[in-house]
Amino acid sequence: MSRSVLPARILGGASTVALCLGLSVAAPAPVDAQTPGSFPQGFEEMVAEQLPAVVGILATRPAPDTASTVAPQLPPGLEEFFGQAPGTVPPPGAAPPPGPLRAAGSGFIVSADGFVVTNNHVIAGSETVEVVLEDERRFDAEIVGADPATDIALLKVTADEDLPVVDWGDSEELRIGQWVVAIGNPFGLGGTVTAGILSARSRDINAGPYDDFLQTDAAINSGNSGGPLFNAGGEVIGVNTAIFSPSGGNVGIGFAVPSQVARNVVEDLRDDGVVERGYLGVQIQPVSADLAEALGLETEGDETAPGALVANVTEGGPAAEAGLEAGDVVTAVAGTEIATPRDLTFEVAELEVGETVSLTIVRDGETQELDVEIGAQPATLFGAAAEPEAEAEAEAGPMLGVTVAPVTAELRATLGLPDDLEGLAISSVAPGSAAADAGLRPRDVIAEAAGEPVRAVEDLRAAAAEAEGDGRPLLLRVWSRGSYGFRAVSFAPGAD
Repeated sequence: MSRSVLPARILGGASTVALCLGLSVAAPAPVDAQTPGSFPQGFEEMVAEQLPAVVGILATRPAPDTASTVAPQLPPGLEEFFGQAPGTVPPPGAAPPPGPLRAAGSGFIVSADGFVVTNNHVIAGSETVEVVLEDERRFDAEIVGADPATDIALLKVTADEDLPVVDWGDSEELRIGQWVVAIGNPFGLGGTVTAGILSARSRDINAGPYDDFLQTDAAINSGNSGGPLFNAGGEVIGVNTAIFSPSGGNVGIGFAVPSQVARNVVEDLRDDGVVERGYLGVQIQPVSADLAEALGLETEGDETAPGALVANVTEGGPAAEAGLEAGDVVTAVAGTEIATPRDLTFEVAELEVGETVSLTIVRDGETQELDVEIGAQPATLFGAAAEPEAEAEAEAGPMLGVTVAPVTAELRATLGLPDDLEGLAISSVAPGSAAADAGLRPRDVIAEAAGEPVRAVEDLRAAAAEAEGDGRPLLLRVWSRGSYGFRAVSFAPGAD
């Protein structure tokens, strides 16, 4: 998960202005500070009750291999925690670091017998994990399980007595504008409390397939990851996970995994250490207006068409066994309408493994029903490999603005392409061309054009000429950076 967890810039001016303004404003009428959503005079009572159950997390990772010339790829701003200067590569033969590498984060206790919730990225790759309580007691922790898809991890510590705990709240009941409080361990400063409001709900920050973040302006900094976000009543309604920080410091845009998501994940991890989700075995994308036109679907103006366009079907997966094909548009699952690919992802994830459900699809303009038996999501689903560069030469014609070459055995090995992938590899894309506007990039492979396999440059030329002649976008199925997707290339009137 890509995060920007950077040191905060401490500015005194804003605090001074707030104090001056406060002197000229009448105090609000007293209200119950423990009522969720009320305007509290302070959070001291709630914080005093919850602080003992909020913990610091110290994760120890093995020292890097100094013989390697490649620096570890760390989230921006976290290099200092691992003894690496930002952007540097250790030279060959350099002296090893003085000891193991340590990362600091936050967490909270959810059961008196020692189950602790934190973020997966806080403890990932650790050899040892230590939990530090507010009273400075320290416990070695066992990693019960982790869920990279939601960035939630569950730890277990053993104590001689019952530990203080927090209570889960219902994030679905929280309204935008209500008070929230973050408690955590920023920069190793344990027991730090910050307050703000809920700024937004259901944020998708492209961190993972199940993004549904709460957004808050409560200050969240490096070390807050994994800590609780409370409502005014002292219930955990989120797990602080990431911040948006283009300036290098806290700018009041933080994100937390909602309690309704985190709590379910924690229960699954506590049961058997893994999270089981339904799985179809498809790669999907939105149905843009251009793609809808190319597929013959109806849209209103430039609006995206409802549904999830199937870009690829995993061989041997549940969708393949049910007869789903690339180019199908899924519009409903078990009677529940699918408006976006995100809808399909969430709906399938909630289904029971082994359950048979009906998929409503549109294929070649006709609505069909398919029965599919839901599979179990593979543990390796979120891995991805980088692809090396390659060169190829052959002009595909002036209409597209790409230079391509047929995929050969040599080119396949150079690009790291799958053995069964056939088509035309793109070596260059002309800036401002129709191909560039459609999102085609060098090292992409065009596998199909207008629904037909592409094996030679002439195949692509013919499909492009036919689409331009018909006045419609050219629908391409493209292998790009490890997965299939569709692109709609639109030709401007009179374009070369």
